[in-house]
Amino acid sequence: MPHDLATTNGKPAIAYSGITPWHGLGTRLHRPATAAEVIEAAGLDYEVTTCDLQTSCGLPVPGRRATVRQDSLEVLGTVGPAYEVIANRDCFAFLDALVEEGELRYEVAGALGRGEKIWLLARMPGELRINQTDDVTRPYLMLSNTHDGSASLRVFPTAVRTVCHNTYQLAHRRRRRGQGVSIRHRGDIRGRLEEAREILGLAQRRFQTYHEQANLLARHAMSSDEVDRFFTDLLPPPPKDSPRRRRHRTHERLVELFETGLGQDLPGVRRTLWAAVNAVSEHVDHHQRTRGPDDRTRADRRLHSAFFGPGRSLKQRAFEQALALAT
Repeated sequence: MPHDLATTNGKPAIAYSGITPWHGLGTRLHRPATAAEVIEAAGLDYEVTTCDLQTSCGLPVPGRRATVRQDSLEVLGTVGPAYEVIANRDCFAFLDALVEEGELRYEVAGALGRGEKIWLLARMPGELRINQTDDVTRPYLMLSNTHDGSASLRVFPTAVRTVCHNTYQLAHRRRRRGQGVSIRHRGDIRGRLEEAREILGLAQRRFQTYHEQANLLARHAMSSDEVDRFFTDLLPPPPKDSPRRRRHRTHERLVELFETGLGQDLPGVRRTLWAAVNAVSEHVDHHQRTRGPDDRTRADRRLHSAFFGPGRSLKQRAFEQALALAT
């Protein structure tokens, strides 16, 4: 089922501080925002509770409970008896001390589906510059949480390339790819400052590794044949009963973005493995075709794919494939 942005009081459940995000959605905050301001602007000020389940004939369902959004009375999912709801405000509270001390700054937050998945981006200090060029990447922490039992609260280091707003989630090599740091829905996460600091330290170390890897990719030039082979190897073969035209069009678009995408003509970037990775990210974040009745719905679904779905996986595979060629 496609994941669209949730709505609260008829508005898209997303807010941002600073420049308009690449997806063009949400309520703009005109100054650095507090947790309370972001929660209200993003429509995340709803409560979630758990309720007993019963069959249509009134029999109790043992071992399962429903999670319910209180403002709309929508059922968000079913969970086990030990599951504890982590309120949206408590997700922010987990990082609030770091925000108050100036180590993080909230920039984007939103909810997906009926409100069963929420996420936020918090800006970390500093920036990464690729091989002393004008290609700059900014470090973020991305936090996501679910209210349907599908995943724990997770925190990912995430990079945003400023020239094109492409996003990259940075998985720790000792953890499962793309899973970040997980915090189970057990106990009170408020005030767990030391754990938040540990996550921030992990992210800072991961960004340093990412910086070194990106510089390595930017030093590896590619011939036209290597570019063609890179994207051919990256794209999965289509199902037997599916036309090959879509894969061919995607391949052509990636080659085009490799040559003419945003920031691809920067000295030290042009026609390198780093440019190939950026072509994939620009395709996923800005150009990948999604289905939907209108531009808003298609943008919603592209955002979900880029952050949580197949688009994220494609970007991670491209980065890993490029590293394998460079080392």
